[in-house]
Amino acid sequence: MQSGEGPEADTDAFRRIGERTRFDGGFFKVATATFVGPNGFTFERQIVRHPGAVCAVPLEADRQHVLMVRQYRGAVGQHLLELPAGKRDIEGEDPMVCMRRELVEEIGHEARTLTETARFFNSPGFTNEMTICYLAEDLAPCERDARGIEEEHLAIERIRLGEVEELMAAGDLIDAKSIIGLMAAHSLLAGARAESSQPSIFTGE
Repeated sequence: MQSGEGPEADTDAFRRIGERTRFDGGFFKVATATFVGPNGFTFERQIVRHPGAVCAVPLEADRQHVLMVRQYRGAVGQHLLELPAGKRDIEGEDPMVCMRRELVEEIGHEARTLTETARFFNSPGFTNEMTICYLAEDLAPCERDARGIEEEHLAIERIRLGEVEELMAAGDLIDAKSIIGLMAAHSLLAGARAESSQPSIFTGE
């Protein structure tokens, strides 16, 4: 059987027939949605409705280092090493505009060039949150515009791209969006190097 064939791929057989909000948290909502399955069975799922998010890999001029942040995350009770990111909580706003604002707020840099590298659902088992990843280039320092207590107390860290896998192995890089964003940027940069026959920034070859 080829991929995409068979009843498991027949998404039209599933229908949402209702949804009621259980909690309104401002930028996100928790809802109970009712569906009908292929066999006519009715079932419910708890869903977190989220406006989505953006993240970026801020690439320095040497094309070997990126700027990341280490900030406290109350949900997990620890400081995490992350890419600059933010939720898309302004309705109708272009995600690139959102990303440029987050770069100013978190690392105090403007990016003249943003290139989309990936889109992914964060955890589709319970939320529709989607994150858009960018490679941010041609950085220019500016006054940092921190918003919120976590941003006020975050630390900016300069990370060598060649150390990403070591950081993951050591358990210091455990944030999913950051891992995906860095790997997507790596793939894009590797393709550009292959075209121009540039030395690898990951292996030093």
